[in-house]
Amino acid sequence: MSTPPITGTAGGGDGRRQTFAEFLARNDNVKFWLLQIAGWSGLSLISYFSLNLWYDQPDAAYIGHNILQSVLGIFLSWPMRHVYRAVWDFPSLSRLFFIACTVLVFSTAWAALRLALFEAMTTESGLWPDFGGWLFPSIFIFLCWTAVYHVFKYYSLAEREHSALVQMATSRNVEAAKAARAESSAREAQLTMLRYQLNPHFLFNTLNAIQSLVTTRKTERATEMIAALSDFLRYSLYTDSKKLVSVDEEIAAIRLYLLIEQARFGDRLSVKITISDDAATELIPSMLLQPLVENAIKYAIAKSEAGGALRIDAYCDGTHLNLDVTDSGSGSGQLPDIDATGVGLRNIRQRLENSYGIDYGLQLRPLEGGGVSAEIRIPLRFSEVA
Repeated sequence: MSTPPITGTAGGGDGRRQTFAEFLARNDNVKFWLLQIAGWSGLSLISYFSLNLWYDQPDAAYIGHNILQSVLGIFLSWPMRHVYRAVWDFPSLSRLFFIACTVLVFSTAWAALRLALFEAMTTESGLWPDFGGWLFPSIFIFLCWTAVYHVFKYYSLAEREHSALVQMATSRNVEAAKAARAESSAREAQLTMLRYQLNPHFLFNTLNAIQSLVTTRKTERATEMIAALSDFLRYSLYTDSKKLVSVDEEIAAIRLYLLIEQARFGDRLSVKITISDDAATELIPSMLLQPLVENAIKYAIAKSEAGGALRIDAYCDGTHLNLDVTDSGSGSGQLPDIDATGVGLRNIRQRLENSYGIDYGLQLRPLEGGGVSAEIRIPLRFSEVA
């Protein structure tokens, strides 16, 4: 038969239904009195079979004395609990001394009371000279009571310590999970903020270019740039809620951007894009390459009177995805500093660090004959969902 559930909890619980065993485990007072009653009742049964029946004492007086001496034992041993609590933190020797004295005092009192009660309830008398025969069993019983009390006391303390350790570990796990969620939210918020920095930066340059074309009455090119800008912003809104996009999607956005720039530079800008089949489906943070392309045009193509060439390559090497943006250079032979080229490159480095930790590469490398190659190396993320 299963243990019946009871409602509520002991010691300020949470109001859920719990079993009687759980209630008992939480309430030391109930546990103590149940053990008291069970222990002394067991002693009465043992006394009945070993004394009343053995010595042929079936009279009600003898059986009544047997029961009443256990009742006396219940209430006489109760103060011992408070004594043991009071000396619990004493040094070992002092504590043993108090325990021995307590057992001797209370067992002597119990022996005297039950002997007096025995003479009062039965016809027997003149038993006080044999008081030692009543005292030594009493000492043994109270020593057993003391041993059982300490066993359950230590067990209760060990159980509570175990529960506290489990609760502490659970709390640490909960706090760690909260911290991880908070860190993840903070990282995601930072990535979103960094991503949103790109649009104003890009729009500022593009609108300046459109204004320049309008001022010089190059309305056809200005119209082309406005149409390409519209498509580019539509893509930006489409990927706004996506953490990752495929390389193909990112290159599609780059082509829109390059349409804008080619409307601005005309024949002065030539573009070549090479994407390997395995790299096309890899996932990368959205709007990752646009700042590199913008940087190449700003520091190379725009500063060269003859313009120049721009090449974009994406390929995998087995463990990492490589994204290279290479320009033909401005002719000055100077390498832009990654920390001195404005928002774009600093933004990319921060986004890569937040997304990949230390497992990424970002460098500007000068090329023989002029030009700069901006190279990104990141772990493959094909299995992740954008």
